[in-house]
Amino acid sequence: MIRVLHTADWHLGQRLAGHERTEEHRAFLTWLCQTICDQKIDLLVIAGDIFDTGFPSNTALKLYYDFLREVKDTCCQEVVVIGGNHDSVSTLNAPAEFLRHYKVHVVGGAPENAADQVLLISSALGEPQLVVCAVPFLRDKDVRLSVPGETSEEREARLKQGICDHYSQFSPLVDDYKKQGIPVLATGHLFAAGSSASDSEKEIHVGNLGQITGDQFPTCFDYVALGHLHRPQVVNKLPHIRYSGSPIPLSFSENTDRKQVVVLEFADGKLASIQDLPVPCWRKLVRFKGTLDEILPKILAYDNIEFPHPAWAEVQLQYEHNLHEHTAKLHEAFAANTCVHLLIHRHQRTISDQSLDQQITQDQDLADLKPKEVFLKRCEEALGNAGYDELVSTFDELLELMPQQDEEIRQTANVSVS
Repeated sequence: MIRVLHTADWHLGQRLAGHERTEEHRAFLTWLCQTICDQKIDLLVIAGDIFDTGFPSNTALKLYYDFLREVKDTCCQEVVVIGGNHDSVSTLNAPAEFLRHYKVHVVGGAPENAADQVLLISSALGEPQLVVCAVPFLRDKDVRLSVPGETSEEREARLKQGICDHYSQFSPLVDDYKKQGIPVLATGHLFAAGSSASDSEKEIHVGNLGQITGDQFPTCFDYVALGHLHRPQVVNKLPHIRYSGSPIPLSFSENTDRKQVVVLEFADGKLASIQDLPVPCWRKLVRFKGTLDEILPKILAYDNIEFPHPAWAEVQLQYEHNLHEHTAKLHEAFAANTCVHLLIHRHQRTISDQSLDQQITQDQDLADLKPKEVFLKRCEEALGNAGYDELVSTFDELLELMPQQDEEIRQTANVSVS
């Protein structure tokens, strides 16, 4: 028997609206080490997108290497890491030879020889327990040859066929293991047709290019551990082909998603059980949507007592006019409730753009309005939904300078007269 934990899409080093996620990632990795011990995990599989960019920060790299060091002090015997579309092949592969001595197998990109992706996982006594076909994110050069003049449909078909062919080549390579009753696990970092993406996931290929269906994976695979999609899900109702999802919400579109890892148990040469294990949430992402009167009470009443870090909020403000005044009240509400911080402010005008004359009611006269009121109405007329906070700040500075300039002009005039 062998117990496996499947996780993916850590995106170490990710920033959300300029804010780092280091503390959340550190909390997850600490929890993961403890979970490996509690669940008696023998093999850890990380299905791509370890980092958020191809050039991770020193902080992100330290999180990664500190975790690999700590996990080797647990019951986990071996680790398999594959590259995702966000990962740099060279960054992941650079320490691969060194890490192999600690039974950490890294496949950052597809090697020329498919056999180099076939890993035999053995017990502490040296008994073969599982075969892993460690397939990373497949780039165009890995799966097809360029054909001048091909149409988009032909390119799509060739790309899909190239991915299918890449997986098919493992069938003869694992045939002897299957005959010995050794189960086979494959990895992948791709978009499987019929799956649901979130806002934070970039399409790997243009449009639907690269999509394959669950039944196109070879039947010799007892389980397919996928990465790339951040929502945990089964592919085409095939429970042995699934995405583990990301361990923390990486965008506000994931604020209601459950986060999890997948625990597998193989026994008697086959997959015996699959368990979805919830990942705790350390920072809540929340959305407030509606008019100012609808949003303000919710912001002031928001309670974040269950979570160790203040919540981050995205506000979708619906307004008719006076956006600057609405924004000021919005910031006052967040200042009054320190357990939730405003990260993203989107505004949506609920009436069509109006001219300056249309914005002035019949009982108003342009001469009766203060200069700033006229300026704000003019901004709304000219810019609509576009943000203009910097323009307003500059206008405020000009208002402050004007009295000073008037005084200087008066003093100059007096000197001239005298």
